[in-house]
Formats: sequence, structure tokens, C-alpha cells
Amino acid sequence: MRIVRDYQYVSGTDRGASVAIGNFDGVHIGHRAVIDLARAESARLNAPLGVMTFEPHPRQLFAPDAPAFRLTGPDARAHRLEKIGVDVLYELTFSTALAALTPEQFATRVLVDGIGVAHVVVGADFHFGAKRAGNTDTLRDFGDRYGFGVTVADLVATGEEEISSTAIRAALSEGRPRDAAAMLGHWHRIDGPVIRGDQRGRDLGYPTANMSIDGLHQPKFGVYAVLVDVLTGPHRGRYRGAASLGLRPQFNGETPNLETFLFDFKGDLYGEQLSVALVDYLRPEAKFDSLDALVAQMDADCDRARAILEAE
Repeated sequence: MRIVRDYQYVSGTDRGASVAIGNFDGVHIGHRAVIDLARAESARLNAPLGVMTFEPHPRQLFAPDAPAFRLTGPDARAHRLEKIGVDVLYELTFSTALAALTPEQFATRVLVDGIGVAHVVVGADFHFGAKRAGNTDTLRDFGDRYGFGVTVADLVATGEEEISSTAIRAALSEGRPRDAAAMLGHWHRIDGPVIRGDQRGRDLGYPTANMSIDGLHQPKFGVYAVLVDVLTGPHRGRYRGAASLGLRPQFNGETPNLETFLFDFKGDLYGEQLSVALVDYLRPEAKFDSLDALVAQMDADCDRARAILEAE
């Protein structure tokens, strides 16, 4: 998959694509429905399959002090899009200048002159241009005027609930990772490098791979059964494990992170890239009367996590 970050510098091979447009945070089932419509048009037109998104997320520009909300960072999103067969990711740099474009300027400068889209697919709730003034009707009008096709995808629902990044965040905040997974179409994953921690887990017989969750939506703090993909290094592969997500109240932690214990694993993972899938929520964080009590609970957590994961 090729990544284009500036619509003013697009090579000829990356022009003329059928493009799905959106933020695609989490790349959930609804997002994939939009992308699949763009895929069908790319096959009909013999054109590349493209996805257009924005980095940083527009909300980070307009509300920089708001709580972290992203389900996936840009690298994890790109990895997921590549896995589902996207040819070109137009990850456009979102700036005040881009945000100030009127809907027609966005259509002409970005879509037509910049990327040369052959077809565009958006969700039914799509808005674009300064002050979100453009909508799907506006986009259809511009498509007719400037020569590109437009498809508007219906919103996707599971049962009575529409699938959205907001609904997925709510499920994760409430400790319902399986409900989040049903909307995502895959386990919710936290991706990133292994960083150095305090190494207390090693002293307790539970060495953990520590990862930052800075900038990401925080699932409910507590202990989870997890599946772990080690993406780089000599220990590449999939492992089962148990993870603690939160502040580590036993040790008066102040910065939330993710600490994962991989079952039946020996080796050094510092600096390697991990992808940790939250499968089941086991219990909230707690502070114990002693380290012995903490270790006994960790033993029980791991036994329970093993049983859950063996059933997957």
C-alpha cells in the first residue's frame, strides 16, 4: 500500500482511484462497508482502490484539550487498511489551511485537481469543507459538475444499534470488549513499541511488556485476557496472555499504560512492536494488602485468562 500525504504532489499511478473518504478510526464494520463499495467501483473502472483520511484527526485540531478519543493511531490504521487490500492511502495532512477550504474548493483542489478521483464513496453522515458546510447532496452535485462518480453508503447496524466509533468507545469504556469486537469486526487492539517500565513484574514472577496508551481512547481500567501479536524481532508470532491496563494502584502509578504478561514466553521484547487484542474483561484494578495477595490474584487472573483464550 502506498501512502500519499500531500494532495498537491500525487504521482500519476496514484491518480484516478476509486476513493472511500472518512476518518476510519478503528476501521470498523461500517467503515469496511464504505470501503467495499469503493472496491466494487475500482473493479468496475479498473482503477486503484483508495482511502482518504486525515492526520492529525480534525478533532485534534479543533479541540486539542479534549480527552484522548482515538481507537487507533495512524500506524495501526494504515496497517489495518493494508490488510484489507487498499492500494493507496491518501493520509492528508489536516491543517488550518485545509480546514478553511469551502466545499467547492475541497472538491476542485483536492479531489479533482489533486487526486483526480474517478469515484468517491462516503457514509450517509458525511460532511466536508469549512464549517462542515458540504454534505452528500453537495458532493453529488460536484460529482456531476466535475466528472466523478459518487456513492453514498447506508449506515450499518448490529441489531438496533448503529455501528460507530462512538458506540465502540462506549463499549470499551464499560469493559465490554466483545461488544466492541462485534462492531469492529475484529478484536480491539492496542499497537505500539514495548517501553521500559519499573520491572516490578519481573520481581514478582510476572515479567510484562509495557506499552503506552497516550493519545488513545482508554478502555475500562482493569485486567484483560489478551491475544498478543509480536510484529517485529526474533520472537515474532502470536501468544496468549493477561494484561493490566491502567494506573497500577498497588504501586501508586500516575500514568496509564498497558502491561502484558505473555504465557509460556521467555525473551526480550524491549523496542519491539506489539499488537495486543483485548478479548475479555476479567476484573477492575485493585490495591491489595500485600504483594503476596497481589501475586495470588495474578495467578488466578492468568488461570482464568488461559481458560477463556483456550476456548477461542
